[in-house]
Amino acid sequence: MKQITMYNLQQIVEEISITWFNRPFVDTARYNNRLRTTGGRYLPGKRIIEINPKYLLELGQEETIGIIKHELCHYHLHIEGKGYGHRDPEFRELLRQTESPRFCNMLPSVKENKLLYYKCTECGHVYRRRKAVNTRKYGCGKCRGKLKKLGSTGLAEQ
Repeated sequence: MKQITMYNLQQIVEEISITWFNRPFVDTARYNNRLRTTGGRYLPGKRIIEINPKYLLELGQEETIGIIKHELCHYHLHIEGKGYGHRDPEFRELLRQTESPRFCNMLPSVKENKLLYYKCTECGHVYRRRKAVNTRKYGCGKCRGKLKKLGSTGLAEQ
């Protein structure tokens, strides 16, 4: 199989479809830069497979091929009128037959996002947040006490 690039995704998806599923992929495959929490998705209404290009850039070709095979499982089962959802037995069986992953790995760039920790000075409840909280404006949701920032390392600064 050829190296996956940002320009030959359609051709690679068609090759994987013939190789692993013995069926042609006759619709559209494209990259979607706006996907944040997933490696790819299949849009049954439009019959489009979208792939997150960050997976190719950060985790490489093998992970991207796994994502493509997973989305092709959705695609081919949908075309055949069978259950193509994650919990359908037909879907799980096709994943197993094609050695497709059920889940994709987390992106290294997402793993680096550290959590911020805040502790209520009244009741001691600890909050984990991804975004900073304005402690002058917001208080504890349990007792309305003041929040104190513990930092990004969290509970070590108690």
